Amino acid sequence: MPSIEVKRSPPGVPGAVGDPTRIVGEELTYPGAAGAEINGYLARPADASSHAGIVVIHEAGGLGDHIRDVCNRLANVGYVALGVDLFTREGGPPDPSDTQAMMQRLFSMSDELALGDLEGAADYLRGLDGVTGRIGCIGFCMGGRYTLLFACASDKLTAAVDCWGGFIDRATFDERSNEQRPTPPLELVEEHLACPLLAAVGAEDHNPSPELADELRERALGSPAAKKGQEIKVDIYDDAGHAFFADYRPTYRPEPAAKLWREIVPFLQRHLQGA
Repeated sequence: MPSIEVKRSPPGVPGAVGDPTRIVGEELTYPGAAGAEINGYLARPADASSHAGIVVIHEAGGLGDHIRDVCNRLANVGYVALGVDLFTREGGPPDPSDTQAMMQRLFSMSDELALGDLEGAADYLRGLDGVTGRIGCIGFCMGGRYTLLFACASDKLTAAVDCWGGFIDRATFDERSNEQRPTPPLELVEEHLACPLLAAVGAEDHNPSPELADELRERALGSPAAKKGQEIKVDIYDDAGHAFFADYRPTYRPEPAAKLWREIVPFLQRHLQGA
């Protein structure tokens, strides 16, 4: 597909893209689970070098301008970033002004299909010219939950970054599990997490709470990844609540967001650089 004009990042955000000519962006579709074509946004460095890939999973608001900009920021520091649209099967994102409808949409999504769509994204990245065999994943809010699930239920990831993944310990407000979300990702961590993990939770958040972050850390430190000496880092950010990196929302907190970016970039460098 033809490339599109890459937008500058909002001024002052962590990792802001100041020179869009350094990046090539395109809208595309890629093969997901059960023969579906999944929408996505691909951002990659404009140079001819080989780079690691990274799957970027959106928050509950969908693959909007902010997530595309996060893809651009990651491309700006040397990655081929594929922002996936997990709402493709649903015909687009839910109405963000209707909280009840949005939550119903999230709870009705199939973990099995979403995982297949994410594995398809990793395979698509690996099949691109100029992409190394190392593939990471970063997700925010619902995307953080799916990042943790991806890291525990698949062997396709080299590293994972979970940013305040909500509902990692239950399917809905009232259910531990249901047909669509049969196993909370948190319950998979101790036996199945097999790649380095960086997780971030705001001290003022409630889903996930700092207490849940502590439990995630404890379980991850007993995981196969930890037993192999791979990096496990679960941080709680002071003066921050849910979605503190989302610079378009009132929840944005510039200082914790900048601190998180300073953690994300070297974490990815440690685990995704190389062949």
